Amino acid sequence: MSSAPVYDEFALFHENAEEFGIPWTGPPDVRRVEANTSNGTISALVWGSDTPELVLVHGGAQNAHTWDTVALALHRPIVAVDLPGHGHSAHREDHAYWPAENAATLEQALRELAPEARMVVGMSLGGLTALALADRAPDLVRQLVLVDVTPGVNREKSSAIAQFIDGPEFFESFDEILARTIAFNPTRSVSSLRRGILHNAIEAGDGRWRWRYDLPRRGSGEGDDGQVMPGLDDLWKAVERVQAPLLLVRGGTSPVVDDEDVAEVKRRNPKARVVVVEGAGHSVQGDKPLELAEILKGLL
Repeated sequence: MSSAPVYDEFALFHENAEEFGIPWTGPPDVRRVEANTSNGTISALVWGSDTPELVLVHGGAQNAHTWDTVALALHRPIVAVDLPGHGHSAHREDHAYWPAENAATLEQALRELAPEARMVVGMSLGGLTALALADRAPDLVRQLVLVDVTPGVNREKSSAIAQFIDGPEFFESFDEILARTIAFNPTRSVSSLRRGILHNAIEAGDGRWRWRYDLPRRGSGEGDDGQVMPGLDDLWKAVERVQAPLLLVRGGTSPVVDDEDVAEVKRRNPKARVVVVEGAGHSVQGDKPLELAEILKGLL
């Protein structure tokens, strides 16, 4: 039985670069910062020393490090946030980590961390959060990129995600949590998944492992209307109201966004653009980070 190495969140970037062929000139300029909000501390990774151009918002049960390879490829000033209850950000007592609640908290944090960002990119729950943010604070979202998500997400489309998140609360060893992660992510390399676990899980005092994100949020959850999460109807209306340029990046093999979702986005926001990344599943930033980085570069 192998053991997990001592964790240093800033010591793994060379692995991302090597895996995807990004030239390595030494450790990148990255630091962890915090912003205080009325709902607790928001933690974020700040890439570069210049005024942030992009804000990157991860999906549910992830953290800011899911964007590491994209950030390395972009080589631009970035703020990658940990959503409330995720990564190093504070947990909420009510465990309400839905788009509207997340957006209210992120608005406070981003006014401090990235008030002049040219673009907000959100994946999955982070995408819906970014959409809600664009609706409530349009001055903070000058361009909006949704990565493989629309308000049309439902339990069927997201069933594989829910099954993974609904796993055990504790794992007896690092190898056990790694094995489960590999089983649910057959297209990803073992090294990338191992890296992701080190960023997203912690060892308990008794030697067992658990996920870092707030456990009461595990699973698909259901709003009062039976949807996969509350507020999706309001988010469809937000698609109509968004004034910023809107791009939907769809994973070519992902079940989370279907053709009906794309048609509805275009019906409600005729100026919206859609790009399909072939060979990518739901986690476009994990499966095809270089391709996603090129798309974002084009928008900048």
